[in-house]
Amino acid sequence: MTKITHCLVGYFISVCGQICYNTAMLQQRYRFHGYGGLRYLYRHASAERSRLLTVKYVANRRRRMPRIAVVVSKKVHKSAVGRNRIRRRIYEILRQHVPYFTGVYDVALIITSSEVLTAPHDELALVVKNLLVRAGICPGEAAPSDEREKID
Repeated sequence: MTKITHCLVGYFISVCGQICYNTAMLQQRYRFHGYGGLRYLYRHASAERSRLLTVKYVANRRRRMPRIAVVVSKKVHKSAVGRNRIRRRIYEILRQHVPYFTGVYDVALIITSSEVLTAPHDELALVVKNLLVRAGICPGEAAPSDEREKID
């Protein structure tokens, strides 16, 4: 039996001394429950787009915690295994950014390209962070981009 000790956010060290990546999902309190909230988000949200994904967001004053959804269509990747892997990769990146949100938002990340599945983690994290900063959800300064497009 392997005993696990937690040491860093996102990582854990097993008893044998090996550093392993923590694949914990985003906590349930940060996720949408049902389709009513997503329906409202799709109708009233603003959007920021990149080549790989779109972020739709709207401020929600009725809640104390932000809600996040990752939407991956069958048109993006036919295999459920691939769609779930994309979803897990994005949720892991978002899990690291949720504590830094500037307010309470409902956020949906809509994946528009299957390249998200094979993109390096650092590049994908940068794209997500830039979109969150451009949307005003996270503090910081977005890297300059030619593909910037704001849509209301």
